[in-house]
Amino acid sequence: MFTKQLLAALLLAALPPTTLLAADTPPPQRADGLHINPVGSGPFYYDTAEGMDIRVRVLARGLNHPWSIAWLPDGTALVTEKNTSTIRRIKNDVLQKEPVLGTPPGAIPNKYTGLLDIALHPDFAKQPYIYMSYNKGLPNNKQAIAIARGRWDGNNIQNTQDIFVGSEGTTNGVRLLFGADGMLYVGVYVTSDKPEPNFHTDEQKGKILRLTPDGKIPQDNPFVGKPGFLPEIFSYGHRTPTGLTLNKKTGEIWETEMGPDGGDEVNRIRRGGNYGWPLVSLGMAYSGGVQSERWQMEGTINPTAFWMPGISPSSLAFYDGSEFPRWQGDLFISAMQQGQIPGTGQLQRIHFNDKGEEIRRESLLGNLRQRIRDVKMGPDGRLYLLTDEDDGLVMRIESVK
Repeated sequence: MFTKQLLAALLLAALPPTTLLAADTPPPQRADGLHINPVGSGPFYYDTAEGMDIRVRVLARGLNHPWSIAWLPDGTALVTEKNTSTIRRIKNDVLQKEPVLGTPPGAIPNKYTGLLDIALHPDFAKQPYIYMSYNKGLPNNKQAIAIARGRWDGNNIQNTQDIFVGSEGTTNGVRLLFGADGMLYVGVYVTSDKPEPNFHTDEQKGKILRLTPDGKIPQDNPFVGKPGFLPEIFSYGHRTPTGLTLNKKTGEIWETEMGPDGGDEVNRIRRGGNYGWPLVSLGMAYSGGVQSERWQMEGTINPTAFWMPGISPSSLAFYDGSEFPRWQGDLFISAMQQGQIPGTGQLQRIHFNDKGEEIRRESLLGNLRQRIRDVKMGPDGRLYLLTDEDDGLVMRIESVK
């Protein structure tokens, strides 16, 4: 793979000096020339680069912008619907009509906000808590990110309460992940692309936070007691942590991050790490021109993988099941659109060597033309996908044996 230095040289050589524009210039009109047909009933069959044939089944449709999926111990899947702030359940591959009761009240549903991620307590058998991230309405038309949890009673969620409410003004997508240490990691978006002169370590935006399962601040966090840093911060210099996943082999947390217009990234998250935004970026400003004059900076961590043009990555998952033996250890990234063109969503697969260095990558399912919001490996060892559409789908990838 090209180094960031080489990519920087190539891109800068292609740009005239006058193209360095303000990053907060309004984006140009959306491209909408493609006609996107609804996804059929399927199933759909594909060859893959590793020599395995796969089948994609549509398990459920008609969901209102589904955002995240998680499984209960009995195999029932819980799916959040962002725009209705509800949770739907899929039991025995059938979408149930009645929603799950007990979602947090006061979520703000619109194009970018609503009920978002869902996660189970890591010791669910003893502590059957369901965790939900959402955008919470505050007085005077303000809002903030929030994390609520409630106790699963076998059918619904009881005694749902906020365990963490972010600073006023935090908003948009909020990913949740329980790490190998049992702590709750929270990805928080930046809400501006202005080329600010510092990393704003005194605020939550553009950070990955580390909390206890009760929503408190662990005293062994890397910046506890350090002047100028919020104690809940685990890593900083992020733009939009759209996905968080655990590499079970190493215990590392990996993250997808969306650049402004390209410069999308996969990062391996280190304790106290600085990932460069907004002073370092491979992306372009939405209105044209480079987002930042620097692609690297001393003291910041380079991405493990990146895209230019961007693919709008939305989540990621390592595969360690038995359904696809030739995909063992591969990383799957869901993506919503490529190069700012609607109808170009896809699923990407990256194969790494033993050092975590990229060997090859493959694009899948692009012909479905769907915004793929979430990818997860299910308890059956298959891959599940959600499409962030008005007619949202739950799809399952199976091997053809």
